[in-house]
Amino acid sequence: MDQQIPIAKIIIGVVFIAIILLASRFWVSVPAGHVSVATLFGEVQSETYPEGLNIPVNPLFKFHEFDVREKTHSESAQVPSQDQLQTTIDVSVQYRLNGQMANMILKETGSIDSMIKVQLIPKLRSLLREQGKSIARAEDFFLEETQERLQTDLTFGLSEYLEPKGIQVSAVLIRDISLPPFITKAIESKKEREQEVEKQKAELERYKTEQQQLIAAAEAQRQAAEEEATKRRLLADAQAYEIEKINTAIGSNPNYVKLQALEALKSISKDPASKIYFIDSNAAQPLPLMHMSDDK
Repeated sequence: MDQQIPIAKIIIGVVFIAIILLASRFWVSVPAGHVSVATLFGEVQSETYPEGLNIPVNPLFKFHEFDVREKTHSESAQVPSQDQLQTTIDVSVQYRLNGQMANMILKETGSIDSMIKVQLIPKLRSLLREQGKSIARAEDFFLEETQERLQTDLTFGLSEYLEPKGIQVSAVLIRDISLPPFITKAIESKKEREQEVEKQKAELERYKTEQQQLIAAAEAQRQAAEEEATKRRLLADAQAYEIEKINTAIGSNPNYVKLQALEALKSISKDPASKIYFIDSNAAQPLPLMHMSDDK
């Protein structure tokens, strides 16, 4: 009896564990950003299980998870242009898996990685080569309008081809463009020449500015000299006018000279050193000898 009790407990524990294990087969938990596809004895089921807890499910199902978050695939390809030169173009494809079509992807390619290798990469390289045929020269790949057109056409071409297969392409971006070495060297030489020309233009502009400043300074000096000359002419004209008026007054009034002489004598008489003054006796109205100083 004592031996039967442990055996019964063991049997109950085994049954309990079996029930737990069996019960866990009736639900499936799908991580965030994923979907799950079930197979039954190798046959892909049509239903797709979204993220979260899915109850109930067939305990005999085998589940395959697919990541439906946005991803980026980088690719590098040699693209020939019309001049028969090979240009290396690096692009990035932003895409995500259409979760509703995960069962079809599992059936046709097996996994998303296989889908990228089988569908996306070959089509992307083909589109790049096709786009290169419309480029006249390899260096035209550096033109902004060319790059914008390439990105737009590649995005449209990939989307149109991959969307029915379960991949949604949001953008194709050009990361880098590498021209043939001799073209790169020629472009660098051209840029150096252009920079030298710009440098010479800047130097010429500086010289022109300096010359314009010198011309402006000379013009200012000329205007100042003209104004000074005008001022002197006006002063000379005023002095000449004054002399003319004095001469006219003297000629028309002889007493004016006498008056000026008296005024001069008055001024001289104020000088303490003045003692004797000699006046021309032959003058029409000679002034007498006089001592007009107050000193004795």
